Amino acid sequence: MILTQPLHKSLREKPDALAVVFGDTRLSYRQFTDRVARLAAALHELGMAPGDRVAMMGFNSHRFVEFFFGVWWGGGVINPVNIRWNPKEVAYSLDDCDTRILLVDDAFVPLVAELRALSTSLRTVVYCGDGPVPEGMLGYEALLAQSTPCEDAPHSGDELAAIMYTGGTTGQPKGVMLTHGNFYIGSLGSIAAQPRSSEYQALVCTTPMFHVAGCGLTFQSMLRLVPLHVLPMFDEVAVLQTIAAEGATEVFLVPTMIKRLIEHPRFAEFDLSSLEMVLYGAAPIDVPLLEKAMQALPGASFSQAYGQTELSPTVAVLKPRFHLPGPDRDRLLRSAGMPLPMAEIRIVDGEDNELPSGQIGEIVARGPMVMRGYWKKPKETADALRGGWMHTGDSGFVDANGFLFVVDRIKDMIVSGGENVYSAEVENAIAQIPQVLMSAVIGVPDDKWGERVHAVVVLRPGAALEAQALIAHCRSQIAGYKSPRSVEFRDSLPLSAAGKLQKFELRKPFWAGRDRLVN
Repeated sequence: MILTQPLHKSLREKPDALAVVFGDTRLSYRQFTDRVARLAAALHELGMAPGDRVAMMGFNSHRFVEFFFGVWWGGGVINPVNIRWNPKEVAYSLDDCDTRILLVDDAFVPLVAELRALSTSLRTVVYCGDGPVPEGMLGYEALLAQSTPCEDAPHSGDELAAIMYTGGTTGQPKGVMLTHGNFYIGSLGSIAAQPRSSEYQALVCTTPMFHVAGCGLTFQSMLRLVPLHVLPMFDEVAVLQTIAAEGATEVFLVPTMIKRLIEHPRFAEFDLSSLEMVLYGAAPIDVPLLEKAMQALPGASFSQAYGQTELSPTVAVLKPRFHLPGPDRDRLLRSAGMPLPMAEIRIVDGEDNELPSGQIGEIVARGPMVMRGYWKKPKETADALRGGWMHTGDSGFVDANGFLFVVDRIKDMIVSGGENVYSAEVENAIAQIPQVLMSAVIGVPDDKWGERVHAVVVLRPGAALEAQALIAHCRSQIAGYKSPRSVEFRDSLPLSAAGKLQKFELRKPFWAGRDRLVN
């Protein structure tokens, strides 16, 4: 249960087979492992000690994959930076877990000066681009060239492997602590639950590697010893071209990506006959969109994954066979599937009493894929893991046959384009505007993003504020995807007799007539 184990296995079984492809770069397992061992040695020279955190801020690339395994090979802990965050948020994530080494690609070099000014922990920046090394930074390729490959550091399965930051209901991001064992066993469970139909496999990764899904898919490809075709970001034509040119057999997509892909005007130009599996998740999918996708890709099986960062990330899967025609198919397509082999799921009430099948309550999960906890947040950790079960913050029910159905969110959270947005973070940004008396941020249905961030705002008496000014202010404080896409001004907000804000009343007109209150 050590994350570098697949590399040792690859050197014995298929050292010259293709491991990672990125643009014109094609690395065999032998070449890839050599670069990983050199990176680990370079990080040691830069001061990385066992357990130290190392960050990377960049688009997907072969170097991002090397970052994962190089840090692990050297005994460190990865801190993949959300590239959609603004510099203040990035600096917080670096300082919160004392990250002293940061790798950046060309796209984020312009932010380094500001990050240095904002961060108290950052010491060393490594440039991971192909151009001249910027002043004050070290060159990635030069570091590898001058380093002698080092031995893999001693590990154990319960050692920390990653701190992955996710939003928080209090407005501060939380560092989710995931171990080698979390990722390893979680990946084994996902592979077992989603069998492949042929011996040859090749995976296209367009999911951001700073997300736990992108990190998990990367490790799974190494664990399975199959080629990983890395795309810097999601681009419809690039995905289609890669599948056709490389004979790729599977791809992971969030629902918004599926919609953009199959509706692209050039979709029919490409031979996608090699595609055997479409993995989807990160947000619920509309059944009509899923039906349309299955018609557009009739040769591919579809499989849904449900989970969250704290679950490394998957806890339940709707297997391909439940997507096939059958008497109960339409109902099952609305479910999130069944627990992975090593996972347990139950539904509980507000006092953590288990509810019978069919009754709606909070979804909680238990198993070796559950996080160790939140970095330096013992109270939040104890609350999330009370009773030995991870409390997901989602509400749902389990039917008589064990299928999980997600109905709503208990956490004050919005999922927009596969990204988690916590309302508290947005409301904290809005509260800084002098004209604002109070606000409430909710998720409302959106055809493109699944849900969009919607702000309901009450201004102070006599104050004036334009919606675009509010949005612009939020973008200066938090990431663009967290900022409101729509704003509604009201004279008051609905409050209970005890003075508690009733967001369900704000959400009600937007979600009327729908069978679930999340997209």
